[in-house]
Amino acid sequence: MARKFQLEIAAMAHTQSLSLLPRNGHSVPFVELRQSLSSRVAAISPFIDQLMRFVLHFRSADGSEIDIEMALREALANAVIHGNGDGSCKGVDVTCRCYMDGEVSVTVRDQGRGFDSNAVLDPTLLENLLFTHGRGIYLMKTLMDEVSFEEGGSVVRMRKNANFGPSPG
Repeated sequence: MARKFQLEIAAMAHTQSLSLLPRNGHSVPFVELRQSLSSRVAAISPFIDQLMRFVLHFRSADGSEIDIEMALREALANAVIHGNGDGSCKGVDVTCRCYMDGEVSVTVRDQGRGFDSNAVLDPTLLENLLFTHGRGIYLMKTLMDEVSFEEGGSVVRMRKNANFGPSPG
């Protein structure tokens, strides 16, 4: 299994970089994976499958990986469909940091004009229940421990807390 994972990482090396660096202000190192994918809905699922294998190499499976996968799926769908307007000539950049204590940080950047995240209506309010948009952001914020929108909304940063401590010695 570890060999297969190493081969996957090696195969992705032309579009990604791996780093083992200390976290600012913390002693827990992380591995960072960067990849650009074409702005096509069909590219989302294969990318997520690959990224979740990477995440589970550094995070113990405790059920929270489903939360990370769903939030990532929503962020990528928003980037492709809303951010880039489903324009396959555009790209989506993803950076995933997996800390050795199980914390996961994901940044998704599209090439769109962005949006005002404060203007997105709360889909749980009675008057908004029938709206067809806005649930993805709600899901990301519900499933992840931190979610922020930057650069006018064209960048989303998500973080899931650690789920185990660093291995002893």
